[in-house]
Amino acid sequence: MRKTQQGFTLIELMIVVAIIGILAAVAIPAYKDYIARSQATEASVLLSGLKAPVAEYYNDSATLPNLTDINAIDGGKYVSTITADTANAAYVATFKSSGVAPQLINATMSLNYDTGTGKFTFGCSGISPTNIQPKNCN
Repeated sequence: MRKTQQGFTLIELMIVVAIIGILAAVAIPAYKDYIARSQATEASVLLSGLKAPVAEYYNDSATLPNLTDINAIDGGKYVSTITADTANAAYVATFKSSGVAPQLINATMSLNYDTGTGKFTFGCSGISPTNIQPKNCN
């Protein structure tokens, strides 16, 4: 009785390696965009947390608050600072210069308050490309 050898040929192995390489070439950029999008969302979440305190403070005093007036968080893991620009009715989150996706380095996102209508809008002009901007960006 002769035993037949079983196994994969070199061509079959090379095809599998090529397929894995193609899948990796597609997946890595998509994963990097996913990471950048999740990091950008932190600024959106931090700024969204200011909506109720800012509106309440403005309704009570007819002036826009500084962050210390409403005991707001002024930074995060990827956001270095949040500043209040009360003259322009805006709160601006600035991303860190390191430890974030390259598209977000020193980028900014703003939360603007329309004192006439009481509505908030987000400005994401500092975050590019647009596919990594949070959904609430205008």
